[in-house]
Amino acid sequence: MKEFDGIYLSWCSGINTGRKIIGVLKKHDDGRFTFAYDQEEVEKAKAEGFLPYTELPNTKIEYNGTILDVFAQRLMKSVRTDISTFYDFWEIEPQYTHDKYYLLAHTQGLLPTDNFELLADYNPVSGLHFLTDLTRLSQEHLPANTVMIGDTLTFTLDTGNKFDDKAVKVFKGEKEIGYIKRVHSRVFHKEGAEKIQLKVKAVDQNGEIKRIFVKVFIS
Repeated sequence: MKEFDGIYLSWCSGINTGRKIIGVLKKHDDGRFTFAYDQEEVEKAKAEGFLPYTELPNTKIEYNGTILDVFAQRLMKSVRTDISTFYDFWEIEPQYTHDKYYLLAHTQGLLPTDNFELLADYNPVSGLHFLTDLTRLSQEHLPANTVMIGDTLTFTLDTGNKFDDKAVKVFKGEKEIGYIKRVHSRVFHKEGAEKIQLKVKAVDQNGEIKRIFVKVFIS
């Protein structure tokens, strides 16, 4: 089984709005890469001001060829002096530092200049590990130091969630602290997910907690 099945492009209009999963980047068995928009999700996103990805303006065709290089522009340049710190944070193993597809999956292609993210659809394979940042934190208003680096967290499947049938709640002890973000949550619903563990990787806080990065892994 592959570590992940495709990388989904997500977009949101801003803080406190739900993410739309607007397309998927896939690697095929013959080594080709393709990208296609999800027409239904694109139409929903347009109602919130969505504009297509700059290099991919036509939402009705399947892109191929050098499509991976288009998204790879979101990756930190390997010549930067702080690249080792970047790899260390995302826990990128040395053999994958030149694998653009792997890097996009594991770093989410995050940029401070837009509202796109790249979210891999992971499988609960032996040795699985990836980072995800929890959602719904702004609604919980967690005081600073409620969650600390290294804390072990637990999760439950929120199967009755009317907005997302793959929703996953995350807890510290008895305290609900947030949700696993969309697409990343799918792995928790797959066979073998009972082996998954959660540990806090990083916390951004100022008076109250703004962001929590969690390591999702199977030992």
